[in-house]
Order: sequence, then structure tokens, then C-alpha cells
Amino acid sequence: MTIPALFKSFSSGNLTLSNRIVMAPMTRGFSPDGIPGHNVVDYYRRRAANGVGLIITEGTGINHPAAVSGASIPLFHGDEALNGWSQVVNAVHEAGGKIMPQLWHVGMARRKGDLPNLEAQPIGPSGYNISGEQVTEPMTEGEIEEVIKAFGQAAADAKRIGFDGIELHGAHGYLIDQFFWEKTNRRTDRYGGDAIGRTRFAVEVIEACRRAVGPDFPIILRFSQWKMGNYDAKLIETPVQLERFLAPLSEAGVDIFHCSTRRFWLSEFEGSDLNLAGWTQKLTGKPAISVGSVGLETEFVSAMPENKGMGDANLDKLAERLKNEEFDLIAVGRVLLGDPAWAAKIRDDRTAEIVPFTSETLKTLF
Repeated sequence: MTIPALFKSFSSGNLTLSNRIVMAPMTRGFSPDGIPGHNVVDYYRRRAANGVGLIITEGTGINHPAAVSGASIPLFHGDEALNGWSQVVNAVHEAGGKIMPQLWHVGMARRKGDLPNLEAQPIGPSGYNISGEQVTEPMTEGEIEEVIKAFGQAAADAKRIGFDGIELHGAHGYLIDQFFWEKTNRRTDRYGGDAIGRTRFAVEVIEACRRAVGPDFPIILRFSQWKMGNYDAKLIETPVQLERFLAPLSEAGVDIFHCSTRRFWLSEFEGSDLNLAGWTQKLTGKPAISVGSVGLETEFVSAMPENKGMGDANLDKLAERLKNEEFDLIAVGRVLLGDPAWAAKIRDDRTAEIVPFTSETLKTLF
């Protein structure tokens, strides 16, 4: 069952993929001064050449001084960085793959004094970090407009240099998600209020990106319940709340929702086996990407993941859900770090050859 389910082609709008496997975005920090080099080109090319249907890059910083936290996080602005990404795109396409950049602003996850811009202050809707501490002043409307404009410009640049779409990082407690969450968004203006009001920033980001790329360029939005370091956080408690939350985002121009969970096989709400992606697809009628510990036997939150299996754990569960069309695509993370040829080995029934993801393979991320 596994092979047909994973390797069935997928088509939505202008996006056609050879199979249902998506490489999940995973931060690596291997781009000195924010410039992706030959190692980044080779890293993504190997996964494309070995059968990954769609690659979503690691998070890339939009053109704002506080967008990222680290001097080796890749940027998505400036001639040098965009030229580096153009080479990545060309390599992936030559290998037969499709690729989208994940556009990112870390918001209050940035600490004062972090590189690459030492003087840049963290920004967030109300100045609160995900621990509930007020670190700085709330964003002004002028700052909000500046960030929205930067997302739109990044989307335009992605299309210009040949990417196959974009993903907006609206998950895990980063800036867009900080607007979603009542703990970090305590605004009383049009960017705050109830759950619908708290989607306004994301809606305007999506609309800016849609204006920049036109009606046919795919836009993915990644969202989550959990936050980095807070795995019990909940944006949404019921399917009714989820439908209300998703509606304005879908109407703004999202084509595909990427629903980040820790384990894809766990149900999201009582009384149903559907996971977050399953509910999202059902409520919006749009394609959904699921994710969460594909091929792994260990817990998502292990300090140093040691996978004793061979990278094919839980695939029967995955195949059953894909066969039942609960969701459309599956994002795969750590097993693709451990073995760039994971998809090809699954496809060709060579699971015994899969290199497991361990502390040793972690050293060979590129």
C-alpha cells in the first residue's frame, strides 16, 4: 500500500508534483552572512534527484533588520543572497524537482543583541515573547506596514528567480503566529481582538504576496497549534473555531495549508480520527500538507534523536491516511536529513539501505 499512496502524482492549480513527498523546512544555519553557497545548492539538489516531489527550503529572512536570529541563517533579499537562491532553484529543476522558499520573520523569538544586526530590536504584535514576558514595545502600524511590504517583495523575488511557489511561516511562535496567539497578541486595534481579528496581519501579508505574484502562483501557509518550547499551546480548541480561523486566511489567497504537528497519526479533536491537516482540508476544501515524525520511532522532542529503526516506521499508517484522502501531501524532515536518498529507497523497496537519522548523521547535514 505504501508505494502507490506516497508516489501518486499531485496537481492543484499550476502546481504539479510527481509524488506526495514534501521536504519539510528545517533550519540549518549553513549560509555564512546569509548567503546560500554551493553546499546549499548541493544539499537541495541531492534530495530532488532522489525523488522528493516538493522541497520547501529552510526559513529565509525577509528584508527587515530583525527578521532572523543568527549570522548564518539564509536571507531572501539582496543581490548576493538571491543569486545564491537562483542557483539552488536551477539545480533542483535540473534534477527534476520543485522548490519553494519558506519566507520567515522570527519576531519576538529574536533576542536583543542577536546577529546579524546587533542593534535591531525584536518586534512583535504586543512586545510579549512566547513565555508571556514583555520585552519591547508593541509594533506600530508603520512597522506592521513595513514588514508586510517586505513579505510581498520576497514573494515577488521568489517568482522572478524561478521558484515554484512560496511558503509563509505562520507557525511555531514566530512573527505571524505571534499575531495569531492571544498570549502574544494583546492589541486592541484592528490587528488584535478575537481570533478573527488576530488573523488580520496574516491576511494582509497573504494579500500583499498575492498582489506581488498574481493569481496563479502557489502560496502555502504553515501554521501550528504548538510553539517552540511550548508543545501544549493551543490556538484552536474545536473544529468550529478552526473553521473560523481558517476562513479569512483561505479567502486572502492561501492555496495550500501546511499543518505542523508533532505526530501525523494523532487526532486533533475528540470524536474524530482526523489530524490537523485532515480537519483543515475538510473545512477549507483546499489541499493540506501533514507532517510529524514520518519514518521515525523516537519522540519529536528528543534532545538528541536516535532512530533505531531504518526510516520506514509508521509508513503503513501514513499510506492508509493518504489512501483515504484525509490529506494530500506529507512533509518529511529528519529522515531526509539522515539520508538524502530516503524517498528513492522507499520507492524502490530498498528500506534496508536507509541511513537512519542519529547523532552521527546529524553531522552531515549538507
